[in-house]
Amino acid sequence: MTEKLTLRVENSLSSIAPQRWGELSGTRRGGVTPFNPFLSHAFLSSLEESGSASSKTGWLGHHLLLEDATGRLIGAVPGYLKSHSQGEYVFDHSWADAFERAGGDYYPKIQCAIPFTPATGPRLLTGAGDAAAATVQATLAAGLAEVARQTGVSSAHVTFLPEEELPALEEAGFLHRTDQQFHFINKGYANHEEFLGELSSSKRKNLRKERRQALENGITIDWLTGSDLTEDIWDQFFTFYMDTGSRKWGRPYLNRRFYSLIGERMADDILLVMAKREGRYIAGAINFIGEDTLFGRHWGCIEDHAFLHFEVCYHQAIDFALAHKLTRVEAGAQGEHKLARGYLPVTTHSAHYITHPGLRRAVADYLKQERRQVEYTGEVLTEHSPFRKGERQDGISIRRDSDGHDEPDL
Repeated sequence: MTEKLTLRVENSLSSIAPQRWGELSGTRRGGVTPFNPFLSHAFLSSLEESGSASSKTGWLGHHLLLEDATGRLIGAVPGYLKSHSQGEYVFDHSWADAFERAGGDYYPKIQCAIPFTPATGPRLLTGAGDAAAATVQATLAAGLAEVARQTGVSSAHVTFLPEEELPALEEAGFLHRTDQQFHFINKGYANHEEFLGELSSSKRKNLRKERRQALENGITIDWLTGSDLTEDIWDQFFTFYMDTGSRKWGRPYLNRRFYSLIGERMADDILLVMAKREGRYIAGAINFIGEDTLFGRHWGCIEDHAFLHFEVCYHQAIDFALAHKLTRVEAGAQGEHKLARGYLPVTTHSAHYITHPGLRRAVADYLKQERRQVEYTGEVLTEHSPFRKGERQDGISIRRDSDGHDEPDL
């Protein structure tokens, strides 16, 4: 691009018009780029305005904006200046420890991601159908590396990005990392039974039994979306989130105001799967509805019932996806237990720019070994697919599981 461009950093989404952001992030339904609820101005601004993602919580907005000579926004990267490595799901704690033992300061760092959300989506935002998209992406990638150098941070990390954005980042000096999640792929199944028909007979039998047992004790399931999402419902769900989150890892990231804000701004893009017993809700899982994907996030409960977690989080998500002709369910981070329930491993990608030469060499060597292990473990997981021998779902690459987690997830 020969025209004069300006790259600047903005600390808050509130200073960016929702329409301008939406033109880049592909958040308008029916556009060329599939709708991704997590990239929407509504979702990101709700995180900031609620205080869930703020300087106080270690997520200071650091959004990169690329403007042309007229001041028109032509590219952006959602980013944050981080003072820790929590809520990211791509774990660099060992890198931080090694660098600080060697006398370096790993924090602050730049994190280009959706806070607390391990869902793949565009990170180098250029606007759907832009003929100069590749050039804009290359400019954003090079600009992000330059911002890291000029601000003196140890590193810049772009996590859960689509594979097609990797070339621009690698050209700018970023290191490629792979990991794995478990997704359900809808091959056009008419219903859950048709999907089960592709599993081995033993797996089919086990899952039918599991679903029956999950709903014993008079438990029923409701799907709540849109106008169903009242403040009373959010109160109940937040109780589940706080109870389970506090027991699992001690400090839930999201506050009550966040749920009110997304309820106001994007209720039609949210699905709560709620379990009821004896007239009251006892458990629930929150999902976000994309153009063609149901994104499962966190769950919580105030009563323990065998297999209820699997029913609410995985089986019901498949039912909803089939009923609404969605092509995929992304069930969040973690979980080889998802494999037996029809969720197969897929590769996730991240890119990392390390400013210190010594740390960069060490990380690059580690990532080479890690990628080999990812590939090997994926081959082993392939053999344990629940589908009948010799069958697998199209378009799936097998990769290994994460080796930990830092917030409650599906």
